[in-house]
Amino acid sequence: MSASKVPSEIGDFDWLKQWARLSPRGLAFKDGDGDVSYSYQDLYRLSLLVAEHLASQFKIQKGDRIAILATNEIETVVLFFASLRLGSILVPINFRLTPREIEHIVLDSGATLLITQAGFQESLKFKTDSPFSCLHYSFEEFQKVVAEKLTEARSTNEIKIRSVDLLAEDPCMILYTSGTTGVPKGALITPKMLHWNSLNTTLRLSISQSDVFVSFLPFFHTGGWNVLLTPFVHRGASVILTKKFDADKILSLCESEKATILFGVPTTMERMSRSPLFDRADISRIRYAIVGGEPMSLELIRTWQKKGVPIRQGFGLTEFGPNVFSLNEEDAIRKIGSIGFSNFYVETRVVDSNGRDVSAGEIGELLLQGPVCTPGYWRNPEATASAIVDGWFHTGDLVSFDTEGYFFVAGRIKDMFISGGENVYPAEVESILSLHPAIREVAVVGIADSKWGEVGRAYISLVANQTVTADEILKFCVGKLAKFKIPKDVQFLEDLPKGDSGKILKRELRRLPLYTVPK
Repeated sequence: MSASKVPSEIGDFDWLKQWARLSPRGLAFKDGDGDVSYSYQDLYRLSLLVAEHLASQFKIQKGDRIAILATNEIETVVLFFASLRLGSILVPINFRLTPREIEHIVLDSGATLLITQAGFQESLKFKTDSPFSCLHYSFEEFQKVVAEKLTEARSTNEIKIRSVDLLAEDPCMILYTSGTTGVPKGALITPKMLHWNSLNTTLRLSISQSDVFVSFLPFFHTGGWNVLLTPFVHRGASVILTKKFDADKILSLCESEKATILFGVPTTMERMSRSPLFDRADISRIRYAIVGGEPMSLELIRTWQKKGVPIRQGFGLTEFGPNVFSLNEEDAIRKIGSIGFSNFYVETRVVDSNGRDVSAGEIGELLLQGPVCTPGYWRNPEATASAIVDGWFHTGDLVSFDTEGYFFVAGRIKDMFISGGENVYPAEVESILSLHPAIREVAVVGIADSKWGEVGRAYISLVANQTVTADEILKFCVGKLAKFKIPKDVQFLEDLPKGDSGKILKRELRRLPLYTVPK
């Protein structure tokens, strides 16, 4: 058998089988919005029974795509592990997309089966004449089947074990990008990626079987599966699932379920800090919070530290991991704005526009190499060839590193703008502005200017009950940023637009009316 081939019963990736043997009664998943919970033995047996159901009812086999349009539900976890056992490919769809966008994903993936929650039926009323033929399945009916199979799983040991000829680099999931640069691309996720991402995550975060995590990120986002759900399953730990982010609910669940690790983006962390439950919730078992998306403000870091929760900044992307960088909690303030250094089994390069490696302090594109790299994009060889060159994944992210080896994100290549012939990296400007105690959120974009070509515009939302003028914001930057980097315009918004993961959407800011900055 070749080194890349996975033995029958999914071998090294059959984490459920192993934990059903080692810790059958250990809590695998609990529905934080209901009363359903699965032990590892439950989940292992369910994966077998539901796989048989999908194969017999819908003839699902290796390579078939199963698309799902639903909110975060505990049954979706069962679906994924059943799909993995069949060698089929799960395609989670963002339920906030328009019918046209959903149609593109269904057609592009070539879905064999589409499972849809009742509340999203309107999203299937496509307005085009494109061919759309696949089997349909009600998510509510699927939930009933899972409930029936759970009863069966708990009442008998006579369950047929399905073997599958699955390879480490066979796709098991397709996650579609947001499509900010065109139509969405389907990033391929493989068992190999899940395995090595889990190892990277476990080694850096010291995850153990006794850990508990409250998960609220959507399943159509890489974070919903890989920060930290699949690493927790690999370690036999416990995951509490919620359908969406609610600050009060997350804090309550962290207390009642004795959570040990918290994940968030600056937006969700800020909202939890403003919750009336923040001061009185007992979350003392949380070792630290993992924060990604954007740099967290110094004031917010200190707020959580006073609560006894250290902050670990992280960074990653769908196509690589996504747990790529991590900043140790003891460096949260000393290296504020840094994403730390790369995790185990991740190689990095930072190169200029000519592909030459840059030195410490210089900004270049981040290139990554390692076993967590995607094999490419679904049915898109051009995008694959553009992204993966000589074994290195070109992220499109601009970064720098200091003399100690700590990395800093300067932004996306497409976000950089040129002002008076000088490159301006919005992330650098945002990191300085976020130090202002009155600023809650900030995003900087380039806008047209008749004199300089482009200048920066800062969109800012303020901390509650704080006031500050645009002039005061600009004066705050003096001495901290070169003059050409200081924004020429400041716009105040109550809240900045955000995506489903909580990240600020600069593309939405760019759609706001622009004007030429007065001289």
